Amino acid sequence: MYLSKEELASRRVLVVGDVMLDRYWMGAVERISPEAPVPVVRVKQEQDRLGGAANVALNIRVLGAQVTLLSMVGIDDGARRLRQLLAEQGVAAVLGEDPTLQTIVKLRVIGRNQQLLRIDFEQEPDHEVLGLMLTDFERELPRHDVVLFSDYGKGGLAHIPRMIELARAAGKPVLVDPKGSDYARYQGASLITPNRAELMQVVGSWQDEAELERKAQGLRERLGLQALLLTRSEEGMSLFEPDRVSHVKAQVREVADVTGAGDTVIATMALMLACGLALEQAMEIANRAGGLVVAKFGTATVSYEELFA
Repeated sequence: MYLSKEELASRRVLVVGDVMLDRYWMGAVERISPEAPVPVVRVKQEQDRLGGAANVALNIRVLGAQVTLLSMVGIDDGARRLRQLLAEQGVAAVLGEDPTLQTIVKLRVIGRNQQLLRIDFEQEPDHEVLGLMLTDFERELPRHDVVLFSDYGKGGLAHIPRMIELARAAGKPVLVDPKGSDYARYQGASLITPNRAELMQVVGSWQDEAELERKAQGLRERLGLQALLLTRSEEGMSLFEPDRVSHVKAQVREVADVTGAGDTVIATMALMLACGLALEQAMEIANRAGGLVVAKFGTATVSYEELFA
């Protein structure tokens, strides 16, 4: 399946969810610390990348489509850096500010091309943060073809049902990258994209494909979804629709880092559906995108040229 750059450029996706800053400190490891049995990393390079829902939005932008990111940040250095990166990448953003919120920063320390340590700077909000942006959501909704909710379980999407209701009433496809064990709040979405561990958390484990199908279809029916897309790492992907199940094999390649692979998959799915592709066609292209991005280090994206080479 081939889509022209012009087709993608005319599509608009609204991304709503938890944003974060992915920070990397990379350096050389030449000795063990005399203070404790840990490696000493002499930092030679520092790098900041968009993370969470911001990475989802970036994936859509890099493929050549138009995207608007709707989220909430604190009033701090992390937020300032996020705004700067979004502007540099041409991602339109509607970012609410909450002085009581700490913008999430995930710091990864890298030595000898492998992650040695991750430090998370974050705090759970004591109130619904994105609920305050419902007016912004209603304003942006008519201007976009598809709505994508990127839930990282950080409290930003605690009251997602109203937004899903508004989007469906406006006739927009709604995709959700889910988190946690309570999927009831995703009721009425068009598509959710859990990975194996996330689905197991909700429906329990399965012994074989027949049991998986029964549990996945049961969940899809309970939530009133058009489809459920299960991402299965080396086993590829499975798409559960009312009348059928489709599978696609993983694109076999060297895996460097799976960070953000789910972001790339759902971003590509959303964009393909915005272009009018059927779910199965969209899955095949999203699977290709996921296979390309895991061959890259850290939070990464896939370009139009790579995807349709």
